Amino acid sequence: MARETSENPGRLKQIGRAYKMTKEVDPKIGLIIAGVGLLTFGVFLAIGFAIDHPIYLGILGFIVAVLTVAIVFGRRAERAAFGQMEGQPGAVAAVLDNIRRGWSSSTTPVAITRNQDAVYRAVGRAGIALIGEGNPNRVRQLLASEKKKMARIVGDIPVHDIVVGNSEGEVPLKKLQIHLMRLPRAITAAQVTETNDRLRALGDLLSKAPIPKGPMPKGARMPKGGQVR
Repeated sequence: MARETSENPGRLKQIGRAYKMTKEVDPKIGLIIAGVGLLTFGVFLAIGFAIDHPIYLGILGFIVAVLTVAIVFGRRAERAAFGQMEGQPGAVAAVLDNIRRGWSSSTTPVAITRNQDAVYRAVGRAGIALIGEGNPNRVRQLLASEKKKMARIVGDIPVHDIVVGNSEGEVPLKKLQIHLMRLPRAITAAQVTETNDRLRALGDLLSKAPIPKGPMPKGARMPKGGQVR
């Protein structure tokens, strides 16, 4: 009981912070969710009066209205969060961290430059996804380098190159999760596990490579697939 009491204020604070953050990007969020809630409740109540069951339909309408408000607010809050993260280093990591099924990924880049251009890797039933953020030209070089490095150990597993951005041929940050989920399945669950194991072994091998002392030479590679240019 005490645990529930202590957790509820935490949830309310999270909702409050999410609302405040969303309102900064979407000033009309309060009016929108209030309108959605009242409209949903009003429709159910009107149907209740029409069929002579206003109390039953009113209760049902209230429950549906709360759920509808939660869904609308969640989507707009997510959109606002993506809007604030877009173009920031680590934005891709935040998206990958929220993918709940279908993909195994790490929030640590497998390749990165001094300019904070980065490549992240995810493995799923669609194969391997290499996702780059930063300057498109430098990112494409990083993607090609990472793809070449993996070539000998992943065999014929499909590799998808994804550049996050808003130009032609790029995937907007807010659509990245949907883009990954819509990639067609190409390998089995067993192959996903095997591929993950091989890539981890590659990372371990690189992490044990000798690192020169002193300043990192220009063009040298960092541990775990990291790369400095």
